[in-house]
Amino acid sequence: MEKEIELRTIVIKVGGSTIGAHDTLPRDCASLQAQGHRLVIVHGGGSTVSEWLARLQIGTEFAEGLRTTPKESLEVVIAVLGGLVNKILVQQFLTAGAQAVGLSGVDGGIVISEMNQRGLGFVGEKPLCNPDPLLPLLDAGIIPIVAPIGLTPDNHTLININADTVAGAVAVALGASEILFMTDVPGVQDEQGEIIEDLDADTAIVLQKSGILKNGMLPKVAACQTAAASGVQSRIIDGRVSGAILMALNGTNGTVVT
Repeated sequence: MEKEIELRTIVIKVGGSTIGAHDTLPRDCASLQAQGHRLVIVHGGGSTVSEWLARLQIGTEFAEGLRTTPKESLEVVIAVLGGLVNKILVQQFLTAGAQAVGLSGVDGGIVISEMNQRGLGFVGEKPLCNPDPLLPLLDAGIIPIVAPIGLTPDNHTLININADTVAGAVAVALGASEILFMTDVPGVQDEQGEIIEDLDADTAIVLQKSGILKNGMLPKVAACQTAAASGVQSRIIDGRVSGAILMALNGTNGTVVT
């Protein structure tokens, strides 16, 4: 029997690899919304971006789990994440009975970030979230679904920002009780492939140095650590299973990062 879940503010990061992999996320979120929980969805969509770049014969490169975004890629990233992927998710949530509105970090200046200085192109790092545009939606019982496109603080240049990092910034700004990162793996795994139920900073460093913790998991763990430092319970979960969100809220899915 499921234990009762206290009302809370929950940020859910949906990875591109789990979008469309199952049909329970929109329905589960609609159920949580009906119970009075305040939900914010931050989504990726990297696989769809890569597909469109390939169609347009534009190359794709990654560095430390981040997509390099030169000028010729930026418009595609904005169109795919802020348009196609975002609106498909909104449609799925509405169909499931949830009240949802699609946004990007550009709208209302929700996400502001300095441009990276590592040669990654139009990529933001260490974003800050202005929660003011989100609060009226949450107060009205609406789920904001946010694409990870933001603005630079100086000249408002459009930039691509890793969705994990954006989700962490949103959770901190809202003072969320919990942030859940939906992935296509059961959680953070150790050298033997076993799930680590609780991942602390020292263990994360060891796993990174050994090459076990790498690629797209790096920004997820970093975002979890940032959120956890502000008191947000942070969990990386298997988003491929039915009821993944409900399982996580009951403490039975994935890895808690501290």
